[in-house]
Amino acid sequence: MTIKSFRGLIAKGNSDTIILHTNNGSTGYKITKFELIAEKPFNALQEATVKIYSIDNDEVTTPTRTIDFSDNTLLAAGILANETANNPRMPPQSIIFGNTTFNQDIYVTYEDEHAGESINYYIELEQVKLSIDENTVATLKDIRNIASQ
Repeated sequence: MTIKSFRGLIAKGNSDTIILHTNNGSTGYKITKFELIAEKPFNALQEATVKIYSIDNDEVTTPTRTIDFSDNTLLAAGILANETANNPRMPPQSIIFGNTTFNQDIYVTYEDEHAGESINYYIELEQVKLSIDENTVATLKDIRNIASQ
């Protein structure tokens, strides 16, 4: 089993693209870890909503704080509440991700109700070899999702 890790710092209202696609689509990925940490812990009131999508959609262009698990392009979601120095305690976070296999690029979005602070994310992906059938299913699913947007 090969694990690939990605990390980044993302500004409020923005998104990052993690490049995963290959020429033949035979490499798939599954999320095994997704963690968040404030850029400046205990510095500002922060209510972060970070999501990972399988396609570039309106949510990637203009991130929101809405989490909708009926959206089959949503691979993972996480929230983090950062406190100020007046109330220093470990910020709570909640992370949920599915067991979906994908073989295309993924998109990380971030929006926050309060702070203008950025947030750090850390993602681990398990790399899996896809059969021709699995490759076709993963690719067609992404194409169908893009067409329905």
